[in-house]
Amino acid sequence: MTVWGGSLWGVLGLMALTACTPALSPQPEPVPPTPPQARVETPTPITPIIAQPIPQDDTLRIYYKRLENDLVNRGLLRTDGGGPDTPFTDTQLTRNFVRIALFDEYISDANGLRASPTESKLRRWEQPVRMSVQFGASTSAEQRVKDKANVTAFAQRLSRISGLPISQTDNDPNYFVLFLSENDRLGSEARLRQIVPGIAQSSLRAILALPRDQLCIVVAFSEPGRSEYTKAVAVIRDEHPDLMRKSCVHEELAQGLGLANDSPAARPSIFNDDEEFGLLTTHDELLLKMLYDKRLSSGMDAAQAAPIAKIIATELTGGGAS
Repeated sequence: MTVWGGSLWGVLGLMALTACTPALSPQPEPVPPTPPQARVETPTPITPIIAQPIPQDDTLRIYYKRLENDLVNRGLLRTDGGGPDTPFTDTQLTRNFVRIALFDEYISDANGLRASPTESKLRRWEQPVRMSVQFGASTSAEQRVKDKANVTAFAQRLSRISGLPISQTDNDPNYFVLFLSENDRLGSEARLRQIVPGIAQSSLRAILALPRDQLCIVVAFSEPGRSEYTKAVAVIRDEHPDLMRKSCVHEELAQGLGLANDSPAARPSIFNDDEEFGLLTTHDELLLKMLYDKRLSSGMDAAQAAPIAKIIATELTGGGAS
């Protein structure tokens, strides 16, 4: 696509898509949400502020609260950032970096997007990130205050770690964080097309047809032939309880900076679908430092980046175990 600021956008270029999908234990089956096809035909725009919330079915709120309780009771969604039980070496950190920063979690084909880790190029932001937090009609005023505070605090943390300027503003934003209920999300096509003119149908489907077991999602975009991110859209379900909500903020906002893949070998890490950790860990902070180290550059492939990543990882861990 063409550079943001022009009147038209071309066909989408590079796209990275990540979604949080936990490993579930058996749960009572609630009534499924309304199929996306029934809602997308008559889209309702997303607006940052709506005075009166729209009444909605609490089925998903109950489901996600039970899911959060189940994960916590199983010792998952840890918030300690890792400790003596989760050591890692510079070699492990390097391997995890290559797998997470230089592979994509999804690919696009004729049937849309499907999970298939595929080697990619190193992608990151080379311009300041201007993050806008917006809500659908169903989010209460009290919840909006909490969510904005969580995003602001975490964005500041990401900026300190990476060295990338990240601010929260509604003035020409390029990173949109949308808190949407099921109904709000299913009616968001018009707003998504406004945010990303020329957005591909596969990207729209990924958001509009989000399966119930995917807790949140981020889609990041680059210009054709380029590896630098120019725009991102993160969608977090408004039905989530507090910890799961915060976990989605941590994972999607961080992945939207360029850590696009998950790895079952990464530990302690939120970039692992086992949901052991709910919040950004010390290991993940080092991955972000590596990603934005000036010795690496956008567009590098794994063969180019891995030797440099090894040097950086050794420096960050003191040459051995963390």
